[in-house]
Amino acid sequence: MTRSIETFQAEAREFLDAHLDRRGEETFVWGEGSERVGVLEEKSPEQEARELAAAKEWKATEFDAGFGWITGPEEYGGAGLGREFDRAYREVASKYSMPNQSQFGIGLGMVAPTILAHATPEVKDAYLRRMWRGDIVGCQLFSEPIAGSDLAGIQTRAVRDGDEWIVTGQKVWTSGAHYSDIGEVITRTDPDKPKHRGMTMFVVDMHAPGVEVRPLRQMTGGAAFNEVFFDEVRIPDSHRLGDVDGGWTVALTTLMNERASIGGGGGGAGTMSMARLLGLARFLEVDADPIVRQGLADIFIRGAVARYTNLRASAKIRAGQLPGPEMSIGKLALTENLTRTSQLLGEMLGPRLTADGGEWGTYAWSEFVLGTPGMRIAGGSDEVMRNIVGERVLGLPKEPTPG
Repeated sequence: MTRSIETFQAEAREFLDAHLDRRGEETFVWGEGSERVGVLEEKSPEQEARELAAAKEWKATEFDAGFGWITGPEEYGGAGLGREFDRAYREVASKYSMPNQSQFGIGLGMVAPTILAHATPEVKDAYLRRMWRGDIVGCQLFSEPIAGSDLAGIQTRAVRDGDEWIVTGQKVWTSGAHYSDIGEVITRTDPDKPKHRGMTMFVVDMHAPGVEVRPLRQMTGGAAFNEVFFDEVRIPDSHRLGDVDGGWTVALTTLMNERASIGGGGGGAGTMSMARLLGLARFLEVDADPIVRQGLADIFIRGAVARYTNLRASAKIRAGQLPGPEMSIGKLALTENLTRTSQLLGEMLGPRLTADGGEWGTYAWSEFVLGTPGMRIAGGSDEVMRNIVGERVLGLPKEPTPG
């Protein structure tokens, strides 16, 4: 008997009612609640540990009830249902208050799809079920201090030694590395081949001997990113993703999922909302200023266009098509909108942005402004995104290489 969407949603509602409270109507009132406004999530180690424990507990409960990986293959713990069932569950679940799941964003949004597409059966068996159940967390190890966002310039080396690879090098700006159990790492395996053809991807145990994670303190005061050092870390060949020297193809799977997540707001504007911006304008009594009103309208319109672009790209993926340039466009649009918002905040707040005068909701915006530059790097720098759009969408000539 075919399972209907209506029956599935009724089952989901029954499950969620038994475990969670329904959301109340969310309204923003100036001066009430937390005044924190950030692009990046900044938490103390204690708060992070508490939230991760709660997230894992909920993820296991959801998975064991059959709602954890709705579209996943049954042999790896998924429910084996169509994407329409996943959309139906998300629609129902959005009406309930559940623990913060952001710690799983990179692992499930970027690493797990790459494992599913390119890993050996052994690795799929070892990690996919545990990732989707929340038993383990994954991170992405791409960027390097010298190469930056240019993956073709990476220098972390992997040298074959029988049935293992020995990895040595350094990665940087790795979100969540300090609480991750596995990582997806791209390495240089043949320095004599053209840059895009001599790379290989692996799944690495983040607790393996030789792996060292160091937090990076940002100018916001938080440490959401890390640098990761590999000192002759041994990885089994069975944990290779794709072909030897075929890492660029594998990386594209991850990158497209990453830009979909960031461009769609998964790594986006944090606790910022238009309601909060409008509340600030009213508090400062500049809401009637035509320049401020134009700036607010511009931010709202550009944000809406970026969301529609991302929805179009997401629809392609749901239909089984390869993602197109919309991912890069969406990510670039998001960071440009964050920059425009920061500029408008400076115009509205003036000295209040740099000096804490004790007012609710004014100096707090400094965290948002200081966090915005980081988003210009995350998921590929704005400069890289512009090159992608220019070359692959507009058909412009490739950027000249130095030398």
